[in-house]
Amino acid sequence: MKRLIGIALVAALALVAAGCGSKKSSTGSTTTTQASTFKVGLSTDTGGLNDKSFNHLAYVGLQRAHAQLGVQTRVVTAASSSDYIPNLTALARQGYNLVIGVGFTEIEAMKAVAKHFPKTHFAIVDVSNADEGGLKNVEGLLFKEQEAGYLAGYAAGLAAKERGGKAVSSVGGQKQPPVDRYIAGFQAGAKAAFPGVQTLNGYSNDFEKLALCKEVALNQIADGSVVVFQVAGGCGLGALDAAKEKDVWGVGVDADQGYLGSYVLTSALKRVDTAVFDSIKDAKDGKFKGGEDAVYGLDVNGVGIGKFSPKTPAGIEDKVQQIKQQIADGKIKDIPTIVKK
Repeated sequence: MKRLIGIALVAALALVAAGCGSKKSSTGSTTTTQASTFKVGLSTDTGGLNDKSFNHLAYVGLQRAHAQLGVQTRVVTAASSSDYIPNLTALARQGYNLVIGVGFTEIEAMKAVAKHFPKTHFAIVDVSNADEGGLKNVEGLLFKEQEAGYLAGYAAGLAAKERGGKAVSSVGGQKQPPVDRYIAGFQAGAKAAFPGVQTLNGYSNDFEKLALCKEVALNQIADGSVVVFQVAGGCGLGALDAAKEKDVWGVGVDADQGYLGSYVLTSALKRVDTAVFDSIKDAKDGKFKGGEDAVYGLDVNGVGIGKFSPKTPAGIEDKVQQIKQQIADGKIKDIPTIVKK
């Protein structure tokens, strides 16, 4: 199967590379801003810029780079995963100095394109350089999601205990390392705050369709969950809608999703915008970290916890902030990164 996938990727890459030099991808929509001669291209995953999650945050980082560093930018979105290779290739062929892929689902496409364009610098969110074959022209942008998940889980455990509930739950999009780091940390944090709590977990196998995540969350709530943590991008908004509908707590992911309503207890934050901006600045300054990973944790404010709901029971926020400091200081270590069930 892997050989067949590899052959398909190479064939798709060769087909695109042989095409004419259009300034607009034939598959994805684009957004372009003009500035200096240093050019940065951003290739989103199928969630698009309106996922209110990590694609949106990557775009925020790109906009910040345009405003503060004066770089020229372009965004290419994908309608399906088959667009990844054409979109990344188009940016590389058009001479973009740095091409950034957003998300674990672009892992194979990035590897194929980066090999084909060794003189182009690439960075990819949520994927390590090792997973890209150790290529010297690729920088991995990684996060310690388990730390943010632990904080969110600790808050969830306290909230469940205060409410008299016996379970908290998580809804993942797909079973991927970044998703599971969030969930493993969440489960560990919840049990640290409330040792007797049950942790439920399920996957929608999708990052876009709200109805799929909502169904998973509704089933978890029916099984006793009183706090639902969404780890599924745009799809996860459906899980939060289920929490609202059933009058239980919701927990957001990546961006601060408290704006959805006071039923959102807090959010586990991942500062993709900071990572994207840093990668662009380094590349523009001639300090591109190809062949390496930039890792963002609590110690560098790369992950964190969002604002708390005004309805949060007294004392929970203060306790979570204390735990946050303990993680940053190294007093809480070895937070799990693998989901056991």
